[in-house]
Amino acid sequence: MGKTLAEKILAERSGTDAWANDIVISRVDLVFVQDTTGPLTIRLFNETGIGRPAVPERTILFMDHAAPSPARQLSTDHVFMREFGRQSGCVVSDVGEGVCHQIVAERYARPGEVVVGADSHSVTAGGLGAFGTGMGSSDVAVAMALGRNWFRVPESLGITLTGQLSPPVCSKDLILYLIGLLGADGATYMALEFSGPGVASLTVPDRLVVSNMAVEAGAKAGLFPSDERTRDFLESMERGHDYVPLFPDADAKYAGAIRVALDSLVPVVSCPHTVDNVSPAAELGDVRVDQVFLGTCTNGRIEDIAMVAAMVSGRKKAESTRVLVAPASRQVLLRAIEQGHIATLVEFGATILPPGCAGCLGLHQGILGDGEVCLSTANRNFKGRMGNPDAFVYLASPATAAATAIRGCITDPREIS
Repeated sequence: MGKTLAEKILAERSGTDAWANDIVISRVDLVFVQDTTGPLTIRLFNETGIGRPAVPERTILFMDHAAPSPARQLSTDHVFMREFGRQSGCVVSDVGEGVCHQIVAERYARPGEVVVGADSHSVTAGGLGAFGTGMGSSDVAVAMALGRNWFRVPESLGITLTGQLSPPVCSKDLILYLIGLLGADGATYMALEFSGPGVASLTVPDRLVVSNMAVEAGAKAGLFPSDERTRDFLESMERGHDYVPLFPDADAKYAGAIRVALDSLVPVVSCPHTVDNVSPAAELGDVRVDQVFLGTCTNGRIEDIAMVAAMVSGRKKAESTRVLVAPASRQVLLRAIEQGHIATLVEFGATILPPGCAGCLGLHQGILGDGEVCLSTANRNFKGRMGNPDAFVYLASPATAAATAIRGCITDPREIS
C-alpha cells in the first residue's frame, strides 16, 4: 500500500516506515516563532539549559504581529528577542520585513521538509509541499533545542480538484467553501491533501492561501504536491535549487475523500463569528461595511494587491468605508511600488500600512469601533479577533474585498465590471 504526502514526509524525516496514527520522532528542518509567542518560547528554551539551538541558522525569530510596536511591553519583547538572536545566532526578521508565514514561503520552506512554528498558521508551508504545522511554545522550544520532535502521523483527507477557477473566483473562495462544508472541527488532527487535475491550475500563491486556512477546519497540515508550479515559484524566488518533486502514491489510503469542481465555485464570505459560517457573497449585499482590510498571511501577496489594484483603478472607494492595505512582506511592498499598484490604491483612497500583520490580531493598525463591520482577507473572524468583541468581521477574497470597497457594502465581485 502506498503512502500519503503526510506519511511520506514524516517517514523520510523520522527514518521509519511511518503510517497514519504512528508516533514518530522526526527531524525538524525549520523552527520559527513570532513576537506574541516568541518570548515565552525563548524563556522555555532557556530553561532547558541548552545554550544554543540545534540549528540556529534555521531558527527564525519574527517581529511581525506588533510591527511597529504599539505598546511598551511589546517593544520590550522585541528587545528581548533581538538580544536572544544576537547571543544564539538565530536569524532575526525584524520590524518591516513582513509576516512570518510569507517570509517562510519566500525564503525558507522546502518541499519534503518538516516546518514547525509557534503559530497556528504555520500550516501555510504546505503550499510548497512541506509538512508545516503549528505547535505550542513548549513543543517549539524542544524543537529549537533538539532539532527534532515527536509527531502523531495524521490521517489524511483527500481533496480531489477538477477544472479551474473562473475569475474573479479566487483560491480563498475554495478554502472558505471547504471549511463551510467540513465545519470548524471537521478535519481535526488530519492532513488535508490536495490532488487531481485541478491542482495544476493553482499557482503556489493560490496554494498558500488554501494551506494557510486548513487549520480553520481543525487540520494539522494542508498539503499540496511539489510539482512544476512549485519549481516555478522557487525559481522566481531564486531558490530553484530547493526544488524536489513530491507526490502521494497512487494507491495511498485516505480517511475520507471530497471532490471539488473548481469551475463550479462562486465568491463566498465567512460571516461572524465563526469561519465555517459561509454564505455566497451575492446573498449579503445589504451588509454595510465600515472597513475593508487587504493583507495578512492569507492574502497580502503581490498577486492579491495586483488583483485589487486592477479592479479599483480609476475609481474612488465608497465614502463611508475605510480601506487598509498591508503588504505581507517587504518584497511584496517593493514589487507593488515598482508595478504601480501602490499609487493606484492610494489614488483609490486606501491607506497603506507597513509589511506585517497589522489589524489582523487586533493589536493595532485597524482596530474596529463598537458595532463596526470589517470585511477582511484574513483567516479568522472570531468574536473580538480584530480587537473589539462588539464589532463584526467577515472574511472574503481580495476580489470580493475590492468590490466591497467600491460599493461600501458586501458585493459579489462578478457585479463589478
